[in-house]
Amino acid sequence: MAPRSRPTARQARLGTELRRLREAAGLKAREAAGLISSTSAQMSQVEAGFAGASEARVRRLAAHYACADEALVDALVTMATDRTQGWWEEFRGVLPPVFLDVAELEHHATFLHEVVITHVPGLLQTPDYARAVFGYMVPELPDSELIPRVEHRLRRRAVIERDAPAAYETVVHEAALRIRVGDRGVWRAQLRRLLDESEREHVTVRVIPFDTDHFAGASAAMMHLGGPLPQLDTVLRDSPNGTAFLDAQSQLERFRTLFRKVEQASLDPRRTRDFIHHLAKEL
Repeated sequence: MAPRSRPTARQARLGTELRRLREAAGLKAREAAGLISSTSAQMSQVEAGFAGASEARVRRLAAHYACADEALVDALVTMATDRTQGWWEEFRGVLPPVFLDVAELEHHATFLHEVVITHVPGLLQTPDYARAVFGYMVPELPDSELIPRVEHRLRRRAVIERDAPAAYETVVHEAALRIRVGDRGVWRAQLRRLLDESEREHVTVRVIPFDTDHFAGASAAMMHLGGPLPQLDTVLRDSPNGTAFLDAQSQLERFRTLFRKVEQASLDPRRTRDFIHHLAKEL
């Protein structure tokens, strides 16, 4: 089978985890390849996500690496054998690959924890709000790119609207609620959407007011996606240079702690709804 031209973030993560198991076993790539009658080049492609791995190969490698964590091995087998063709595949070749990666990771997430400072969370945006966000990009996007981005953002909502939705908790800074991305009408509709979404049983919305003491987390924007096991979690961070996918255990623990700190600084869900109601009356 020819190598992939570009592995998805999930395919690359499988390779990363196999490499970590190999390194923990103290084996070099060529040594591991010899144990399964492969080559070091093929092993490198698997560990980089450019080549797939069958269930049998994943289990053989785990056995050679003396991995006794059966739950982890089963989770890696699922990642290796999953052939889900989700709705995001409709955007392949239309949007940058990172858009598809985010949607796929959200689809498989067991929970989603998000912190936003300057914008309403993408999963909770109205069509007009999303259009205003993407419409502000420089250089300005033509409709052929703007329309698919808005549609993709709206379809990401499937993760909290499906029959078995992921538990979603977001902490939103008051700045994101006051920056008028669109006009007054767009903003009123967006606040109503936030209130409506906060009523869902599996959606928790919290707000950090401007007058919160001892909050220095303005750089804490992130999305933490739960994996089938904690060591398979992923953190997404956006920057002017693009989206970073973080999965080192030290990084995951750091952002778990950061989310707890931000959560502790926020209003509880009931007070958050009261806060948003009051803000809407000011408009």
